[in-house]
Parts: sequence; C-alpha cells; structure tokens
Amino acid sequence: MPEHQKTIDERLMRSAIDEALAALEEDEVPVGAVVVQEGRIIGRGHNQRERLQDPTAHAEMIALTAAASHLQSWRLEGCTMYVTLEPCTMCAGAMVLGRLERLVYGATDPKAGACASLYSIPQDSRLNHRVETISGVLEKECADLLQDFFARQRAQGKK
Repeated sequence: MPEHQKTIDERLMRSAIDEALAALEEDEVPVGAVVVQEGRIIGRGHNQRERLQDPTAHAEMIALTAAASHLQSWRLEGCTMYVTLEPCTMCAGAMVLGRLERLVYGATDPKAGACASLYSIPQDSRLNHRVETISGVLEKECADLLQDFFARQRAQGKK
C-alpha cells in the first residue's frame, strides 16, 4: 500500500476510534465505524445494541444506514468503511449488498469475524460483488479498547 494511502487510512481510522470511544461512554462494546466518500465522512456509527435493545444496532449497520441516507441511495459505490473491529457476517453481508467499494478494519475478531477470521464474505466469488478489504490499520489501538472494556466488564461481574 502506498505511504500516502496508509496515512489517509490511519487518519480516518482515528475517526472510527472516536466513534468507538462514544460507544464506550455509553457502556456499549467499543466498536466504531465511519463511511467515507471522496475523503469526506458521510456516515458514522457506534455500537448501540444495549441502548436500542436491537441486535442489528452494530456500528457498521448504523454507519451504512447514515451513508445511504446521505446519498439517498442504497448503493454505496465509491465508498470506504473504516471500522475498529473485523465485521461479523451480518455487517459484511450488508457491505456486499450495499456495493461498498472498500473496507478498512483495525482488530481481527477470531470469534465472529467474517472478513478473514472465520469467513471471507467481502471476497466470496459466489456473491455478486466484492469489497476490497484491508486489515490491521491501527490494530493495537483498536484491540486495546476492546480488551480493556471486557476486562473491566469481567472485573465488575457484568460480562
């Protein structure tokens, strides 16, 4: 990857980390996402499953919905999503269905990751669209947020 693109990806991943911190403030699992088109953030989201009591209220789903609303189209062609954690099957499937061009994520998810860890939905040739996928951008920062959150939850006997 060219150094220029790496710098852009890291800068935009920091915006996703800001969203993860917003989730953390709400005592949600700290995952954040942003959708970018032509260098501009057009959708933001962070986990809100507890607050909304909605199993689909993942950061990615909220950011995709916001981006589609901004574009007034479900087709997210030319858009990139930055997310702090490897997306699950639901979110990866929504990215393929939404024709997202590119996905950049931070930490891998060995228990539920559907972009490399367990499955590779964005690159599955049986589907009608592929999403270019880049992993490991600011991986340690993203992983540390999650690990610290779950360590605190366990210490408090919550999760």
